[in-house]
Amino acid sequence: MANVVALGFDIGSSTAKLVGVTADGKLAFHRIEPTEPRIEDQATRMLAEARAALGGGALPVVATGYGRKLIPGADRAVTEITCHARGVWEAMGTPGTLVDVGGQDSKVIVVGAEGRVANFAMNDKCAAGTGRFLEVTAARLRIPIDEIGAVSLSTKKSVPISSTCTVFAESEIISLLAHGEHVENILHGLHRSLVSRLVAMVRGVQPRAPYMLSGGVARNGALRAFLAESLGSEVLVPAEPQLMGAYGAALLVRQG
Repeated sequence: MANVVALGFDIGSSTAKLVGVTADGKLAFHRIEPTEPRIEDQATRMLAEARAALGGGALPVVATGYGRKLIPGADRAVTEITCHARGVWEAMGTPGTLVDVGGQDSKVIVVGAEGRVANFAMNDKCAAGTGRFLEVTAARLRIPIDEIGAVSLSTKKSVPISSTCTVFAESEIISLLAHGEHVENILHGLHRSLVSRLVAMVRGVQPRAPYMLSGGVARNGALRAFLAESLGSEVLVPAEPQLMGAYGAALLVRQG
């Protein structure tokens, strides 16, 4: 394994991501786990396991994410906005506009030169604009979360989901099912609803192309396709979209 010189730890609401980078900024190590209730215990264990796997030496750590202040032994705690911008800049090699869809919040970040944050917007008040919106629906429809994008793309008919709250949207979906509406049409409408919220955020930050997408939801083909259609532009996805926050955190260690 390449010589890792720094670690970045992103504790999100849904997943905990730990990455290691080399002296030249290459992503050389990573671990992803569902976030546990006892974040401090999980972070301690993950760090110990990583250091053992990497040779047992002490490595500097920058923490980010909503649980960043709960990571024992972290050298710094940095906001996820800063870390995502730095990570996607290194991964994609270009300024632009990043849309990051997390489990409990979504962020739109205008990334400037060298990965600096030029502007941003964040939805952290309601799950209707986040991955949780899709998770709740997938569970209700009994479809694996990694399959709902393909199911959505299997139809051209979209059933509008008018509710702007995840709880009310779930009730609306139950009603649609009771009236015989097809699952794929509901999912098509649900993805369109999520994308409309994301695009509204994008429009509010004076975006610049290219557009980029990160977070676990970036692997959802329907969301990518509908977002590109709505923006009228290609949407780029880094090789490891779920790791951009942790990657950026590790790069900030490397920079000192």
